[in-house]
Amino acid sequence: MSDPLPTDVLARRERLPVKPASVVLTGERVVLRPLDLDQHVAALFAVSNGTAITVGARSVAAYDAEERIWRWMKGGPHAEVPALRAYLAAQVASADMLPMVVLDRATSHPVGVAAFMSNAPGDLRIELGSIWYGPIAQGTGASREATRLMLEHAFGLGYRRVEWKCDSRNERSRSAALSYGFTFEGVQQCHYIVKGKNRDTAWYRMLDHEWPQLRGDAKRTG
Repeated sequence: MSDPLPTDVLARRERLPVKPASVVLTGERVVLRPLDLDQHVAALFAVSNGTAITVGARSVAAYDAEERIWRWMKGGPHAEVPALRAYLAAQVASADMLPMVVLDRATSHPVGVAAFMSNAPGDLRIELGSIWYGPIAQGTGASREATRLMLEHAFGLGYRRVEWKCDSRNERSRSAALSYGFTFEGVQQCHYIVKGKNRDTAWYRMLDHEWPQLRGDAKRTG
């Protein structure tokens, strides 16, 4: 049996709410804010519905929203704004989740969503998940910086473990997790039923004692 954890580590659990507290995280490329359904949903729909769009100096032509964004998500593609709003409203209302809108800092335009979720403060464990970006932000470094900001915040609050989970067939998400410094732990079979199909889930994690080195690596490659 392992030794008891230090008193100061155990005390952190009392400071952390089950519903993650609101926060604004600011980087060089992106700003993350708690998702506001009235303020952000229409703009998020504009970057995720498959139609051509221009944000600042960057433009994308019409695209397959299922292929580029929604294939591995629990919802979407969303044909209308109310459908996306309902999908995001359930996340906003979740007792252990804080969805964050990712804003392009140069234009303040929403380009994606990333959430603190599956929060377990009693175990000092939290997940980064329900992450998606419109093609307007894909390949720009927005996801990398947003992930670094969220990791820094979580470990700064005192969490010992941050998790990343995705469909085992989602090679883009799996590659991202590894490139951001997460460690692969295995595949949990028959974990979910998503859109009527089986989902085996690939699990990744990062631990607090690993973060100082990985934080430096992230800044050098960001």
